[in-house]
Amino acid sequence: MNERLRRRWAASEAQAYGRGGITVVAKATGINRNTIGRGLRELEKPNRQEDKTRVRNVGGGRKALIEHDPGLIAALEELIDPDTRGDPMSPLRWTCKSTYLLAAALSKRIAISPQSVGRLLQAAGYSLQSNQKTIEGTDHPDRNAQFEHINRTVKQQQQAGQPAISVDTKKKELIGRYFKHGREWYPQGKPLQVKAHDFMDQTLGKVIPYGIYDITQDAGWVSVGIDHDTAEFASKAIERWWMKLGSRSYPNARSLMITADGGGSNGSRNRLWKLALQNVADAIGIPIIVCHFPPGTSKWNKIEHRMFSFITQNWRGRPLISHEVVINLIAQTTTKSGLKIRAELDTRQYQTGIKVSDSDLQQINIKYATFHGDWNYTIRPSH
Repeated sequence: MNERLRRRWAASEAQAYGRGGITVVAKATGINRNTIGRGLRELEKPNRQEDKTRVRNVGGGRKALIEHDPGLIAALEELIDPDTRGDPMSPLRWTCKSTYLLAAALSKRIAISPQSVGRLLQAAGYSLQSNQKTIEGTDHPDRNAQFEHINRTVKQQQQAGQPAISVDTKKKELIGRYFKHGREWYPQGKPLQVKAHDFMDQTLGKVIPYGIYDITQDAGWVSVGIDHDTAEFASKAIERWWMKLGSRSYPNARSLMITADGGGSNGSRNRLWKLALQNVADAIGIPIIVCHFPPGTSKWNKIEHRMFSFITQNWRGRPLISHEVVINLIAQTTTKSGLKIRAELDTRQYQTGIKVSDSDLQQINIKYATFHGDWNYTIRPSH
């Protein structure tokens, strides 16, 4: 086929394909989208006057940019990654490398448009990509052994009919008409209007959801705090869960197991966390077995992917305009496996900066495990 016949054939194929046909045919044949578009316009007006003898010879037309400048791809790659392929002092070292900036930088070599830069990048195997969270830091030598210890302890609790829970603090959320990632169905052209900036409303404030996930029952509890994420706040959430749900689910409980992250309000090095758990053990009257995840492994905590992730999905695209909205959205979160969550607002104030002295620490009825006692320990009632 000559040039004219080829573009009209490609246009007819795109026309027959329907919506998205130009893109599909362009990818399959390598014919430029503009060429296919021109063919479509010619098919729409087949009777217009034209000189049918005007057909370019094979190889005619504008030459590709890389034919004019064979080193263009290499120069483009140097601009994209100046640290490893080019000059680390490149002016693009500290800028967002858009096709417009890349085209401006390459214009010293050859006249090139941002669209041509985009096509060259795609042909060279590049694509727009976001950062990927994969680097966890240096692995602790006992990381796997601790995972096995946690798994073994949880199974022992479950086999004995004893409660095992996973706890953590969810990300703080601003209360008000603030932007939330995700989308919801609204009438065409009438999206929900929210604030342009995320400055905290001093009247409405923020919420701090602290979650307790019952690994065996596939049930959750969330205490929604409005003050500070402290060890006392975390321990009170666990105590409230036990008094309202846990004691009913496990009336014959002889111990309570908690799996928690290594840091934060329930961190393994947090002295106030241990002191606060002593108060919980005294209140519920049974020993509390605690197992912390190794540093940098918080994403393995079951509450993250069995409860918090579904709460996030449930309120996607929904501004949290009041405490009532937060409580209801959490409580209405369900899964196909039967997850049920109960949520309550905790309006109490929690003091920050509380220091726990050595003498206070000695008052805790704690027994450290032989394997990593800093991560694994049991706190028994003091009376």
